[in-house]
Amino acid sequence: MYSRNSEPVRFERDCDAVLVPAGDQVTLPAGTVGYITQSLGGSWTVFVEGNLMRIAGKDADAIGKEPPAPIELPEGASDEDVERLVWQQLRTCFDPEIPVNIVELGLVYAAEVLPRDDGQREVRVRMTLTAPGCGMGEVLVDDVRSKVELIPTVAEADVELVFDPPWNQTLMSDVAKLETGML
Repeated sequence: MYSRNSEPVRFERDCDAVLVPAGDQVTLPAGTVGYITQSLGGSWTVFVEGNLMRIAGKDADAIGKEPPAPIELPEGASDEDVERLVWQQLRTCFDPEIPVNIVELGLVYAAEVLPRDDGQREVRVRMTLTAPGCGMGEVLVDDVRSKVELIPTVAEADVELVFDPPWNQTLMSDVAKLETGML
């Protein structure tokens, strides 16, 4: 929510946004005024007219910000190099309401890099949510998919949302527990 540390913002153009926590797509018109409440992982959470909205990195210019830098992969990179980048990208995915990435929250159960015959790679990610009914589930899945597919040589990211085993606080890293006041 809005706090004294929130940064005021005015939308410079019409901008797609995702309503938090419902996950509904909305368009904020140019001239809309609000506050940036979270800026993590190349996306922003803004507070506008009593609602939280998530702004994707591709729309950074709408709020006067720079989009994330493109991902680079050295020529001849191994599957292990790509896997390191996959985990790095997963750490840029945040629940818009929690200032901790999904890896530290313990939401990612597995990430597997599979070479394809055409020299490209497929990445399979198994992840969960903190609550099965979370309206942001598909938004987080799409965020994971799109960020992993930004990695050079990754042709496809298959992101499976699972609820077995169910998530619980013991899956959180100590960093996440400290950040959320649970340690």
